Amino acid sequence: MIRKTARNETRRRVHERIRHKVRGTAERPRLAVFRSLKHIYVQVIDDTAGRTLAAASSNEKGLAGGGNLAGAKQIGKLIAGRAKEQGIRKVVFDRGGYIYHGRVKALAESAREAGLEF
Repeated sequence: MIRKTARNETRRRVHERIRHKVRGTAERPRLAVFRSLKHIYVQVIDDTAGRTLAAASSNEKGLAGGGNLAGAKQIGKLIAGRAKEQGIRKVVFDRGGYIYHGRVKALAESAREAGLEF
């Protein structure tokens, strides 16, 4: 049996490896995902300036929970809309060390459908 802390530590190591390869710029910022058991959080980040350009999370007022696929899809559409308001069309996807499956995949696909390119 794998301990929960060991699983999260593995995810953190994978995330560090991804971050060495994925870097957000002003022209193509990084779309970073974090998921917890109840919620999902996403940010559009310019790493060169060290600024968050847009953010969305499932614990905002008026949104359903992000602990399921429907909530993740809703957050994906929301972040795409907020990024397009800032004039951002292209991003690089940072899955945060999570497997590209389930809520992470649903968020990414709904952001693509809403107009983000990655």
